[in-house]
Amino acid sequence: MGVLGIGGLFFRARDTDALSAWYREHLGIGAGCAAEDTGPIDEWSWKTQGGPVVFAPFKADTDYFPADKQFMINLRVADLPSMIATLIAADIAVETRDEWNSPEAGKFARLHDPEGNQIELWELPAA
Repeated sequence: MGVLGIGGLFFRARDTDALSAWYREHLGIGAGCAAEDTGPIDEWSWKTQGGPVVFAPFKADTDYFPADKQFMINLRVADLPSMIATLIAADIAVETRDEWNSPEAGKFARLHDPEGNQIELWELPAA
């Protein structure tokens, strides 16, 4: 008995249709999307691959993400360099810093959605 996983992520948006379309187009996530090898899709959910999920409150004064935001979305990716190249080709600014990466935690990049929400992309370290 207990929680089996995250069932959804809900957040406010000024233009829900446009933001949903942006996430589908540029990150392949949202209703009607499915990660590789997850089977058939349905119109209501985003099917993800199993893997680690970090659930962690941060101190109120953290500088890990913008002070005016209450959350940051972190998304696991399989090939961070390819994802970065695709986003840059779509004129989406992506930031990387060597100090964010480590052999133990993996590699990271950050971008913002059209409404200013920070998104962190995370590639797990090689097994």
